[in-house]
Amino acid sequence: MLNVILTLVFSIVVMFFMLFPAMKIVEWIDSRYPIPEKLNTPLTIFIVILLSLSIGIFLKFA
Repeated sequence: MLNVILTLVFSIVVMFFMLFPAMKIVEWIDSRYPIPEKLNTPLTIFIVILLSLSIGIFLKFA
């Protein structure tokens, strides 16, 4: 249980820093495969959460 809490704490801290890379990734995806404007924001939020969790897991176990 402690591992999950520490991972989430690390992820929340990193979340703000992952916003810019997530926007660039969504721009790149949109240039390759046109996606509707309606999906840009949910895709950005999903990528921010995914990147934050991956960095949080890395920080916890590295």
